[in-house]
Amino acid sequence: MKIAIAQQNYHIGNFEDNTRKIMGAIQYAKSRKADLVIFSELSICGYPPRDFLEFDDFINECYKAIDIIKEQADTIGVIIGSPQRNPLKEGKDLFNAAWLLYDKKVVGVAHKTLLPNYDVFDEYRYFEPGFEWNVLEFKGKKIALTVCEDIWNLGDNPLYRQCPMDVLINQQPDLMINISASPFDYDHDQDREEIIRANVVKYGLPMFYCNAIGSQTEIVFDGGSLVMDANGQIVKEMKYFEEDFAIVSLDDIEVQKAKRKPLKAIPEFDKDMRVSKVEDPEKIIEYLTSDENIGEIKEALILGIRDYFRKMGFTKAILGSSGGIDSAVTQALATRALGRENVRAILMPSHFSTSHSVADAEQLSKNLGNPYDIVPIKNVYDSFLHTLQPIFGDLPFGLAEENIQSRTRGNLLMAISNKFGYILLNTSNKSELCTGYGTLYGDMAGGLSVLGDVYKMQVYALANYLNRNGEIIPENIITKPPSAELRPDQKDSDSLPDYAVLDKVLYQYIEKRKGPKELIAMGIDEALVRRVLKMVNSNEYKRNQFCPIIRVSCKAFGVGRRVPIVGKYLS
Repeated sequence: MKIAIAQQNYHIGNFEDNTRKIMGAIQYAKSRKADLVIFSELSICGYPPRDFLEFDDFINECYKAIDIIKEQADTIGVIIGSPQRNPLKEGKDLFNAAWLLYDKKVVGVAHKTLLPNYDVFDEYRYFEPGFEWNVLEFKGKKIALTVCEDIWNLGDNPLYRQCPMDVLINQQPDLMINISASPFDYDHDQDREEIIRANVVKYGLPMFYCNAIGSQTEIVFDGGSLVMDANGQIVKEMKYFEEDFAIVSLDDIEVQKAKRKPLKAIPEFDKDMRVSKVEDPEKIIEYLTSDENIGEIKEALILGIRDYFRKMGFTKAILGSSGGIDSAVTQALATRALGRENVRAILMPSHFSTSHSVADAEQLSKNLGNPYDIVPIKNVYDSFLHTLQPIFGDLPFGLAEENIQSRTRGNLLMAISNKFGYILLNTSNKSELCTGYGTLYGDMAGGLSVLGDVYKMQVYALANYLNRNGEIIPENIITKPPSAELRPDQKDSDSLPDYAVLDKVLYQYIEKRKGPKELIAMGIDEALVRRVLKMVNSNEYKRNQFCPIIRVSCKAFGVGRRVPIVGKYLS
């Protein structure tokens, strides 16, 4: 049996385009003499559809698409993902289902049993968990068909009380197929391979694993679909961050299984699958900035930018170019994603901007080939101060005056954005968002945050990574001390701990969920720990007014992290 895997980029609710892509892959699989072609989780409607699932019309559109696609499933089997209505009155109205189509009919359906309800997932809000498990017979083979999370309940601290495969294995299947929408984070691809290997070794069956590709607002799906034989050896690994198509013969896998020796040892399974294995606080920065992680983050951010614009129907971006590291990296990534002619940089020097900052920003645009404009804000800023003078009186210069500069820039950027139909890219990094080091309606404005899930030390690593084949980001931008340049001789270190120290604490608190006692026990200064955690928790109100953030870590701000704004804990 020849099985095809179609790793495709879907658009949520774009039934016409999704159906067209699926049918195109079916026809290609037929031309390659495949017996069966597999698509990813909820491929019909795109993942995650969220509250669209509450509209009966949306579910009707899913069913209409299936009716169209099953006409193509004549001489070939097709496995697609789509919601299915629950015929029982009890429970939720829908299942998250994998459908097997053949001979122009629906010949089998498997319901997702393990419904994730953590981080970016909220499936129990919409779906009823599966409660019946049966292998599906197709062309003389018994298929154990599961959906994404159904294979993730192994290890010595399982999240769920049951494993569908524990039931299905008793029906003597010949192979496992799993259709997934497994999001990217820079620690997750290794976990994904481990969990697939743990399944094939436990159940003694090969697995065909089809994962989603593409970005849906903040969530990036990186693909990496694969086929693994029953010995835990990878037979085929598909591309990351790209659409791909592959065909693997089940007969060849069975022949290879007889030749290969089983793995002597199964790689240790990470109990906390979505959190980095790094425990040594002194190695955290080394881990966060490793070339492997930074390379994957770069690809994820480019895909996130490109898909956000393409799926929203926009083509052009605008950003404020300050001559600083964050705006420089954002501009370079956006250029890769959208094309140099579609990224417009606005340089807005103030009283306190250094001449080299303007020169650095100009050089960056020249290196990238972007259009750019220089719009000084001195007169606008002075006008604000003159207007406010009767109220401000003789009070000394302070945070209000600093923020007026930032909000002036935000207003100018949004004005140009409105006038020409650009999307404003936000350039704030995760370290700043954690600590509240940003101005609401100023440098926190934007339609999409590119670096909001990237710590400052990772931003520097991204800059160096982008420069590895020649200078794109001017060296002075990378080497000079970071500064908001909102007052004379200002440096970030005036308000924040050194980023190498700060990011270490933030990572342990945000990603690893370590409390103050645990952090102090690691040898981190107690005063520093309490200061940093207070900054994080006191600034939740700012983050709740922030734009969508492209998620690249296992715990990003936004839909995957829900804490009270008015909570007293550590604030």
